[in-house]
Amino acid sequence: MPRAHTEWAGRNLIIETDEVARQADGAVMVRYGETVVLVTAVSAREPKEGSDFLPLLVNYLEMTFAAGRIPGGFFKREGRPTELEILSSRLVDRSIRPLFPEGYNYDTQVIATVLSVDQENDPSFLSIIGASAALDFSDIPFGGPVVGVKVGLVNGDFVINPTASELDKSLLDLTVAVNKDGVVMVEGGARFVPEDVLLEAIFKGYESAKPILEFLEELREQWGKPKRGFTPPEVEESLKAAVLEWAVPRLRDAFQITEKIERRDRIGEILKEALEEFGADDPQRELQVKMAFEEAERKIVRSMVLEEGRRVDGRGPKDIRPISCEVGFLPRTHGSAMFRRGETQVLVTTTFGTSEDEQKVESLMEGEIYKRFMVHYYFPPFCVGEIAPLRAPSRREIGHGALAERALEPVVPPKEEFPYTIRIVSQVLESNGSSSMATVCGGSLSLMDAGVPVSAAVAGIAMGLMIEGEKVAILTDIVGEEDHHGDMDFKVAGTRDGVTSFQMDVKVPGVSKEILREALNQAREARLFVLDVMNKTLDHPRKELSKYAPRITTIQINPDKIRNVIGPLGKHIRSIIDKTGVKIDIEENGLIRIASPNPDAIQEAIKMVREYAAEAKIGEVYIGTVKRIADFGAFIEIMPGVVGLCHISQMDTKRIRSVSDVVRVGQQVKVKVIEIDEYGRLRLSRKAVLEEEAKGRGRRPERRPQPRRRF
Repeated sequence: MPRAHTEWAGRNLIIETDEVARQADGAVMVRYGETVVLVTAVSAREPKEGSDFLPLLVNYLEMTFAAGRIPGGFFKREGRPTELEILSSRLVDRSIRPLFPEGYNYDTQVIATVLSVDQENDPSFLSIIGASAALDFSDIPFGGPVVGVKVGLVNGDFVINPTASELDKSLLDLTVAVNKDGVVMVEGGARFVPEDVLLEAIFKGYESAKPILEFLEELREQWGKPKRGFTPPEVEESLKAAVLEWAVPRLRDAFQITEKIERRDRIGEILKEALEEFGADDPQRELQVKMAFEEAERKIVRSMVLEEGRRVDGRGPKDIRPISCEVGFLPRTHGSAMFRRGETQVLVTTTFGTSEDEQKVESLMEGEIYKRFMVHYYFPPFCVGEIAPLRAPSRREIGHGALAERALEPVVPPKEEFPYTIRIVSQVLESNGSSSMATVCGGSLSLMDAGVPVSAAVAGIAMGLMIEGEKVAILTDIVGEEDHHGDMDFKVAGTRDGVTSFQMDVKVPGVSKEILREALNQAREARLFVLDVMNKTLDHPRKELSKYAPRITTIQINPDKIRNVIGPLGKHIRSIIDKTGVKIDIEENGLIRIASPNPDAIQEAIKMVREYAAEAKIGEVYIGTVKRIADFGAFIEIMPGVVGLCHISQMDTKRIRSVSDVVRVGQQVKVKVIEIDEYGRLRLSRKAVLEEEAKGRGRRPERRPQPRRRF
């Protein structure tokens, strides 16, 4: 098996090919530490008819055997992709998609399968390297190589490809994909990292990846197959010229319309007229007319920005669309906010729960973990005036929700300070521009409206880029056409103190450090402006939670008494819940959280918990219930779940023949705790109580007459 290796960040990176998945167009095994990923690439031999885009499908699969585990759940096999697998699939997709040749419309699939994971080296960035190698070594047209690299920030120092234990201490979790021309993709989260530090981290990753780029290029020269022939679809020059001459003046007028729907409808009418004028009834010619029309649109949008400094909605490069905010929008939610920026509008709600509501996540790297903070993003078709069936959340929805979650999570207080599970839901009601960044803004306001004691407000902005030769325009708060016809989409979110989340995709071969520096600085200016507007609506968390939100009271008991609170087969805990209607969470350290919107129910539950968790004390007198009678004594429950033995010798002040002569099962009697042994077993005395009562009445306790002795 062809095999090559190189040292990278103190570990061996190994690439293997030819002896695995040999019927795929390209296949490689990537090893780093003891993490192993198999990546395959297959592309169709015939173009996809009628497709004017790259039909690329990337799947990232985590096999549980890779970590020596069997899948949980009823079906003991891997099922539908987890959110982590979807996010990793997007990571690979966004890294390799810009490097396919323009016009390549052949169905293409890349599958990255995690075969082994050492729980220290993340397989997701290795999948980017594997995808690049599989495509480069195959005959599929591809402009690689591209390298994925992770960067952390630990104790003020940048760490390349940090291990999982290092990431736990890191202020930064950055994944960057680079090629020889620059940065291709950026994704990650941070804890209030300044823009200049983030920029430095991105290019530290770039510099560290350069030797790996050279390594992959050398392997491609040795192992790569000749590339298959590919001729990009072209429009006949005469037809292209005719369509441009006809469409450009009409489209210029259409792009003077600043309102999205009206502008979209007018452009649709012009396209229909163009098809009638040039398309005839030939499907192939119709496709060429659409391609020429798309080029006319692109030309106008870009020339407006680069030549005139004016955007499709009339703004300048740094202008932000009008913003409006409203909190407390919904009466029965725990927190809500409506955020609008131009033609993008989101309704965001915050809901509180207990630890029962935490999301269980199975991860190869971390094992079984529980999330107490979640952001769920929904993009219904009506928000862009379209019709589509409602199905499970799309990859895009999951990706945007994760981006917003990373942005907001750093300001949420820890569980010890705020013991709630928090779920944020963002419903996009209208979209033209970044709805994920609007979700960050609306989510921040919603958290404060709910009374979550966040450390700071968070806002986000989407930046765009257009480059033609020496002309460069960086755009703040981009709209749909600028994203579609532009060269970059760079989303940056954070507080006044620094960045908390970021995501960048480009359509050009690579972006320089100077451009990214300017984009980050421009994004910071915009973020501070948005925060100022948000603060005018609500500048601090509400002091009181909604009356509909559950109240959580925390009490501490002896951990040894947890079993008493739970009871046999959960009998005691169920009785508390049934009687009071509260939710109860019990931790192994004896910390108990009781949640309910009703304060009286909480107090009643606390009383019952304390009764079950109460500890007997030597010398204390209790009223107990006789549970069982034996020849040698009676077992008496002096408090819920606490039973002690009253020996026959301690049943009375006088000698008795049988325990049943004094007490019966179910009878309530006063007893005194006279001993607790090393195993926690109680010795009780009814006799001691009777003696104390008699002494209190001022007379000696009654003694049974002794029988006369006979000689």
